Amino acid sequence: MPTSGGALRIAVYAFDGVTMFHLSVPQLVFDEVTRQGLGDWTTVLFSDVAGSIRTAEGYPIGEVRGPSAAEDADVVVVPSWFEDGRAAGQVLRQTLRTAHGRGATIAGLCLGAVAVADAGLLSRRTAVTHWQAVDMLAARHRDVGVDASVLYIDHGDVLTSAGTASAIDACLHLVRGRLGAAAANRVARSLVVAPHREGGQAQYIERPLPAQAANDPIAAVLEWALRHLAEPLPVERLADVAHLSRRTFIRAFQASTGVTPAVWVRRQRLDEARRLLESTDLPIDQVAANCGFGSTVTLRQRFAAAFHTSPSEYRRRFDARAADIGTARHGR
Repeated sequence: MPTSGGALRIAVYAFDGVTMFHLSVPQLVFDEVTRQGLGDWTTVLFSDVAGSIRTAEGYPIGEVRGPSAAEDADVVVVPSWFEDGRAAGQVLRQTLRTAHGRGATIAGLCLGAVAVADAGLLSRRTAVTHWQAVDMLAARHRDVGVDASVLYIDHGDVLTSAGTASAIDACLHLVRGRLGAAAANRVARSLVVAPHREGGQAQYIERPLPAQAANDPIAAVLEWALRHLAEPLPVERLADVAHLSRRTFIRAFQASTGVTPAVWVRRQRLDEARRLLESTDLPIDQVAANCGFGSTVTLRQRFAAAFHTSPSEYRRRFDARAADIGTARHGR
């Protein structure tokens, strides 16, 4: 895997009807790596056949390469997909499978996850896509676990992201994984975007709002739970805070958040653990206690399952304080 200063070649799939925004995001983020002197990263556009494409806005883009442009790419990106959700063609599917087979990272951003799934690269894995396409993707590929609550999911070799602007988050995540937190923060600052956003796209999914949203018991429980993550938070306790029966609470909670109370609490604890690892020098056992995991062993197990790394390794790679110090030393 390339390190700081190394060369990386990214091939981005272009097609008739792609929006300028989706097509530009990977080029904007990855080309900024080179502009900032952090590495020799280059992007190239390719399609099923060489020639030109026309964007959704009506702009023609010429000199788009053919599938051979992806043959030596380290990363192959499908930045979006057709709004009608049509099946990916044989040329693209084979291009993605071949690239993946020789070790390239495959990224399906926004609706691009549909094409990656069509290529068979998400079988028996979890994935995310734009929330409007979640049901379609889940129905078409029943062997794919679709999670609509996150901004992106990285399996190391295959990456998918949620809708639209989440593509920026996913591309910055790839920069962070390849070059470290300092490089990702530097790219993010140059682009004037957040280096890491909390939460997921569940907050954007259209759901009926409670008749009295200001007095929503679920919203009150969420706010209360975030202040008490260090304490035991069984569903019975959360239901008591909401003044609802256990069954009614679980039903209302899932309707509001899209996940069970246990899953939501675990995610908040993991997010808080990441925040503490990135921004403090607390011992790992104290991080575990502050986040309500009960023991270091439990934290490590949950952390490894969610992020495929250990808390110590995560701190080493993503220490925001070290990134800020490095940035200051460069006079930025």
